[in-house]
Amino acid sequence: MYESAQPFFYGTGRRKSSVARVRLYAGSGKITINNRDFDDYFGLETLKLIVRQPLVLTGKDGQFDIVVSVQGGGVTGQAGAIRHGVSRALLKFDANLRSDLKKAGFLTRDPRMKERKKYGLKAARRAPQFSKR
Repeated sequence: MYESAQPFFYGTGRRKSSVARVRLYAGSGKITINNRDFDDYFGLETLKLIVRQPLVLTGKDGQFDIVVSVQGGGVTGQAGAIRHGVSRALLKFDANLRSDLKKAGFLTRDPRMKERKKYGLKAARRAPQFSKR
């Protein structure tokens, strides 16, 4: 798809259990996720909006072709991870964008994770059903 000789800006994004490896190439605004078209990968309009947020905020929408490799988690986690990765890649492109991205909270990794299941319980906090008799 893209030649390795072509220069790009790289950023890793994470959210929940999703990890996104994002590469920004100079281009026309085409987004490819796991070798699939952006609109084909994300069905919901809100998820598409989340991914584009850093580009719209910085006014770079339509200036970069984005190639993403993302694994783990669900669609919302993946969208958040891609947003985080795009924000970090934009920083490598131009460090002056940091204040805008930081203010919007796009550079902060969302630390919320699924709580682990505890011994003697059915889930993280769900106790077995109580029976009096």
